[in-house]
Amino acid sequence: MAKNILITGAAKRIGACCARFLHHQGHNICLHYRSSESSALKLANELNQNRPASACAIQADLQDLNALSRLSEQATKTWNGIDVLINNASAFFPGSVENVTEQHWNELLDANLKAPFFLTQALLPSIRKSRGCIVNIIDIHAERGLKDYPVYSITKAGLATMTRSLAKELAPDIRVNGIAPGAILWPENAMDSNQQQEIINRIALQRTGQAEDIAKAVRFLIDDADYITGQILAVDGGRSLFN
Repeated sequence: MAKNILITGAAKRIGACCARFLHHQGHNICLHYRSSESSALKLANELNQNRPASACAIQADLQDLNALSRLSEQATKTWNGIDVLINNASAFFPGSVENVTEQHWNELLDANLKAPFFLTQALLPSIRKSRGCIVNIIDIHAERGLKDYPVYSITKAGLATMTRSLAKELAPDIRVNGIAPGAILWPENAMDSNQQQEIINRIALQRTGQAEDIAKAVRFLIDDADYITGQILAVDGGRSLFN
């Protein structure tokens, strides 16, 4: 049965891959974007060419609570309801403890934790009505902080806790789960080949994953996991087996 799915940060990278994959499974996709308008509109057009009126793109700055409310309203009106929310959008940048500013703290906390919570809140009536689900894209570094990214790691740990807390709060009507990616796509900022190889050496499967690995895990949690809630699935090639 086709579901109406809102994916935040859906214009590029893992979000776009999830959108294509879930659309191919027959679902309707609402693509959220902040500044990547051309990519989002191009993707929406691509999906609609494959299946008319099955995708839309909506702009919103997730750090603005009023924008979150508008995003919820627009997404809900598109197909008369949202069944699934995928909180994928994320801010990621380094900052040593000595150099973190309040602005850095607020930007990361707003994007990675505050926005998923309040967007979930805004969409509750719709998701509850359809007994739908929520999938939060977390990070394996929620368990063990990533060096030089303390605030990012803190926000992802908060998102992991939010996932488990909301699974209790929203049961039995709504399932809430998370996915913790490992080395899937290299960061857009520079990372040299030696750094990349050092990471691969600490992965049991000795290779990086693909964005589609995350998309497949998301599909499982949406379509085939009716008796699973409050769980965080690591999709990391075994990276979390090692310190």
